[in-house]
Amino acid sequence: MWQTNIFTIFPNAFPGTLGVSTIGKALELKKWNLNVVDLKKFPFRNDRIDAYPYGGGVGMLLSPLTFEQAFNSLDDNQRKFKRIYCSPRGRQLKQQDLSEISQSPGVTILCGRYEGVDQRILDFYEFEEISIGDFVLLGGEVAAMTIVEGCVRLLPGIVGDMESINDDSFQQNLLEHNQYTKPAIFKNISVPEVLLSGNHQQINTFQTNLSKMITMKKRPDLWAKYISKNMKTPKVETS
Repeated sequence: MWQTNIFTIFPNAFPGTLGVSTIGKALELKKWNLNVVDLKKFPFRNDRIDAYPYGGGVGMLLSPLTFEQAFNSLDDNQRKFKRIYCSPRGRQLKQQDLSEISQSPGVTILCGRYEGVDQRILDFYEFEEISIGDFVLLGGEVAAMTIVEGCVRLLPGIVGDMESINDDSFQQNLLEHNQYTKPAIFKNISVPEVLLSGNHQQINTFQTNLSKMITMKKRPDLWAKYISKNMKTPKVETS
């Protein structure tokens, strides 16, 4: 069973969004496991888990002595999981990361708060710093939920239609095409006629080309990756 270990000083933040919808139901059915480790239960001195940084500065840092105790509370297999520290200075999270992690036994995520954590925690325990975007939050809990949700939805049996997973944005370095439902006309805007035709080959061609055009316009960086992966400039029909 796939598992995630979350180290946090706010354990009541979980499961949060991980406890709703299909992912929450899968958690109840024990298709995956969420292990939340409360760092406050591992003080290194006088109920303290953090201290002021050497060299001055505002804020407090998580002590490596606290983290050592918390990490040692995991079993041998859990200690072997890939380790991630949610940090705005880390490399940006990619869909490929989620795919790789979802195929592993699990992941351990450290959520920072206040000024962060002692660098030696990251160095000794070989944490990879990962960012979910070029912005700063008060802590890593929301980022951790983002990573875990992205992984869990890729696990077998979580999402009913696995074909929908393959059509996701970023899976093929393309953004997803537009989607439509009833009514056929809304505010004088009609659903593209081809989608009403029942011709699945034409519909597939239309949606594929729409994905390409959207990617070219909105994410030229992804479009460049798509071109590189396909070894030649893909043909895009404009009508």
